[in-house]
Amino acid sequence: MKKLVKVMKALSDPNRLKILKMLQYKTMCVCELQFTLELAQSSISKHLKILEEAELVDSRKDGLWVNYFIPKTCDNPYAEDMIKKLASWLENESDVKTLIDRAKLADRMIITKGK
Repeated sequence: MKKLVKVMKALSDPNRLKILKMLQYKTMCVCELQFTLELAQSSISKHLKILEEAELVDSRKDGLWVNYFIPKTCDNPYAEDMIKKLASWLENESDVKTLIDRAKLADRMIITKGK
């Protein structure tokens, strides 16, 4: 039951749902998620940690970058099932559509150029 509760808690936040929807379309780093959602880096990191603990999101280090993505398979059957279901959910929500379009344009090289 603990695995199900983790998944349901992770999905109970609108920003985490938005992160999952964006990651369906592209692997993203924290700065790209921050740019797209217009949230503080610490908030994005907190959301990603919760999503990772629920096995809804995975990450891979690539040099200086940590790339976040939706795993193809996972050990948590509840997470795997919800990932499949979420693929078709919220597609017609205007704010989700806007975020996905914005996420597609987010480019870490441009975002971090001035830093």
